Amino acid sequence: MEAAVIDVFESVAGFLKESTVLGDINETDVIYTRNRLLDLLGLTDYAEPKHIKKQNRLHYVDEMVKDAVKRSIINDTPAERDMLGSRIMDVITPAPSLINAAFSELLSDCPKKATDYFYRLSQNNDYIKTRAIRKNIVYRSPTPFGELDITINLSKPEKDPKDIAAVKNSPENRYPTCLLCMENEGYAGTPHHPARSNHRIIRLDLAGEQWGFQYSPYAYYSEHAIFLSSVHKPMKISCDSFRRLLAITEIFPHYFAGSNADLPIVGGSILSHDHYQGGAHEFPMAKAGSLYPFHMRHFPDVQAEAVKWPVSVIRLRAKDPDLLTDAAAYVFEKWRGYSDETASIIAKTNEPHNTVTPIARRRGTDFEIDLALRNNRTSEDYPDGIFHPHQDVHHIKKENIGLIEVMGLAVLPPRLKDELAEVKKYLLNEPHDIKDIHLPWAENIKADEDVTPENAAAVLQKETANVFLRALTDAGVFKMTSEGIQAFQRFTTLLENGS
Repeated sequence: MEAAVIDVFESVAGFLKESTVLGDINETDVIYTRNRLLDLLGLTDYAEPKHIKKQNRLHYVDEMVKDAVKRSIINDTPAERDMLGSRIMDVITPAPSLINAAFSELLSDCPKKATDYFYRLSQNNDYIKTRAIRKNIVYRSPTPFGELDITINLSKPEKDPKDIAAVKNSPENRYPTCLLCMENEGYAGTPHHPARSNHRIIRLDLAGEQWGFQYSPYAYYSEHAIFLSSVHKPMKISCDSFRRLLAITEIFPHYFAGSNADLPIVGGSILSHDHYQGGAHEFPMAKAGSLYPFHMRHFPDVQAEAVKWPVSVIRLRAKDPDLLTDAAAYVFEKWRGYSDETASIIAKTNEPHNTVTPIARRRGTDFEIDLALRNNRTSEDYPDGIFHPHQDVHHIKKENIGLIEVMGLAVLPPRLKDELAEVKKYLLNEPHDIKDIHLPWAENIKADEDVTPENAAAVLQKETANVFLRALTDAGVFKMTSEGIQAFQRFTTLLENGS
């Protein structure tokens, strides 16, 4: 028997042993599971290895995938490697019905126990790409609005040339309809569509509709959850959205739940499938204080305030989630039709422009919902959006200010890892290859800061956060200036009077 085959037997045995220790398979199921693995790997023979070198379970998966490439069982492309890795992990992942039953039982006892179970399972079976996520650059930076969370996102793999070639040579599939459809659960994957064999979805009833609950494979924060409609339908903010978001916080009081806006420019990257995001992270916006309180005549039992935050936010709080739903719907409807040309806010031209980014959470026994006021109008001066990051901050952030950014977490592109390293060299008068787009910014930093080898990294982190803060400020419909606050008060006065 070839040495290479003996090596893969060791990986199979090590994988099974670790899976037994972790409780993912029962001792009784070892032979059955082994034979499923051998079939996936194109093997018809097996010999129990004399020694198994202890490794992390994902190491054994990597070795099995490498061996399959070596023996031409799969092509050497990232997509095919991921597809096989996902199928290997599927072998030790329980069926959706079993996971849903276990989750439901835990949920009836303690919601946190239920999410802990599902989160661990999604990490352990490599649906959540823990190794890739660890590559992200993450830090916090103080600003006048409190600390902002900054991440340079290095976890999502960029398209490999081999995958691009494979996509060109394969027919495009229409199933699953999109990345958020329920049909992704257990889907093997193609060159066009990521592997989801090890993917599992918890079924939830949200305000009388069936929705799914899963975790994001490339999480941006702790327990990054996704709640998705069982029906492929476009994102739409409505009274039902607020009701469902608050229902999520009733089921999972330790999680927030938020939705991207439903219009281009101010919305997220997927507007074609109704979904929300949530999780255990406390975002900077949740800690932001009150700019001023106000009282809505029609909702005396709802506390209301404008929030001291660069994106314009109205915060509502009440004991009763149904009452809070009605109050949020009232604010939304008023905002949707609101224009104030002195503040460049026009509700409608040939199409609607005003919407909200809503976020729900619990405060003890109270329910709270934040409504970030959004407008997606463009102009000759601002073709990308009047309330979108302006041209002078595009060197750091030109993408949409979506739900996650609104709450104070910058998701910055991977290009910045190398580009900022060159900016740092420039600041230290070292040989550099700084990009022209960063030069005006770097020159300003040089003029304002005494940059030394000891403080250069900290200065660059602070200044990057300041650019993100500027991007958030650009997205705010009411600026945190005396004129902007007066404009904000004109809108909240309208809410107070109910006219």
